[in-house]
Amino acid sequence: MIVFRYLSRQLLQAMAAVTLVLLIVALTGRFIQYLGQAVAGELATDALLLLIVFRLPDFLLVIVPLAFFLSILLVYGRMYAENEMVVLIASGFSEKRLVSMSLGFAALVVVLVGSLSLVLAPWGVRKTEEVLQAQKNLTEVDLIVAGQFQSFGGGARVTHAERVLTSAAGQRQLLGVFVATGADATPRILIAESARPVVEADGSRFMLLSNVAQYEGLAGAADFTVSRSQTQSIRLPDARERELILEEETLTTLELLGSADLARVAELQWRIATLLLVPILTLIAVPLSRVGPRQGRYSRLVPAALLYATYFVLLQYCRDAISAGELSPALGMWWVHGAFLFIALAANGFLTPSKRSLARAT
Repeated sequence: MIVFRYLSRQLLQAMAAVTLVLLIVALTGRFIQYLGQAVAGELATDALLLLIVFRLPDFLLVIVPLAFFLSILLVYGRMYAENEMVVLIASGFSEKRLVSMSLGFAALVVVLVGSLSLVLAPWGVRKTEEVLQAQKNLTEVDLIVAGQFQSFGGGARVTHAERVLTSAAGQRQLLGVFVATGADATPRILIAESARPVVEADGSRFMLLSNVAQYEGLAGAADFTVSRSQTQSIRLPDARERELILEEETLTTLELLGSADLARVAELQWRIATLLLVPILTLIAVPLSRVGPRQGRYSRLVPAALLYATYFVLLQYCRDAISAGELSPALGMWWVHGAFLFIALAANGFLTPSKRSLARAT
């Protein structure tokens, strides 16, 4: 019991640290991508946090099995390097008991991964799709942030608003509006008291400016003109087209059960595959963590990372092949699990006869 508490505490601490580091790296990269889209006027800034939160279960689904795999290597590798494991084995703590105890830890991780794979990740993808679908219908006025100069239309137009008001119905109004356009040869600057979005029945979208002062041409040139008008409209781009997330990724696990559609069969096998990934990686990690006193505790991390990458890439390849009809669903991803399970059993010596059985045979 003392050994169990000691190992569980060490594994939990290492797993939490590795998960946090990998999660920060993954979320930082995705946040930078979303931030670039927000700067380009493709996303509203208030949607950034929602997108990160909804994508969190999908990131954890990939990170948690890897973090548990690496935590076994780090903890057991340190214990081998510092001779703690040698003392345990000499005290009667067998390697098979270490494997069974590690599988007990893995069962808890399987529960966590199962909740992510079967419930939370599809929910997150579905919510992400809803947010992106709503962003597609936003106009330039909806993307304006007060006090910032923002570029739209690939730099053809720069817009600034001193204040942004939002009504109870969600209708936005800009106050103290500055618009500079340079799409044609003649630059034009519009300064308006207010602006609001207008969507016509045919889907055409405009920004309606009120109390407008227009400056057209180059300052000091003979054709420089200044004019004023009560209202003026600027045509905005149509709703953006974007690639939709695959439908099967947004479906619940119950909706995938019993379906004959190849894409849905592949998605269901993928969700089950993430569960089988954890115990098989655990069986591989325990013998892989054995290091000599002079090898160092980190000597097995590189081959372990390559092994995990190979396993994960093969599963993704099978998912795509099943969806495309290039691989039989009956074979599916099971052959990948079978191959790595064979490696795990061989590494733990379960496929070789023991000395006792050899003695009985002779």
